[in-house]
Amino acid sequence: MTTRKIIKRFRHGEHLAEVEIELREYEGKEWSPILSLDDVRKLERVRKALERGDLKAAGKEATLYRLEPLRA
Repeated sequence: MTTRKIIKRFRHGEHLAEVEIELREYEGKEWSPILSLDDVRKLERVRKALERGDLKAAGKEATLYRLEPLRA
């Protein structure tokens, strides 16, 4: 088994969250790569916090950004 870290991004309204998660890869397995249950729960906590506008809670497990439209 090998592991690698990736960044998963969520956008909700004017906010973007980047969450670091770990993928587990098993050589020769068609269902690979997989996430741990803890990482799945972390992604859900951040997504739900963004949906309800709780930036403090989302910021505990993610890097947050505010998006602004560019005007020409």
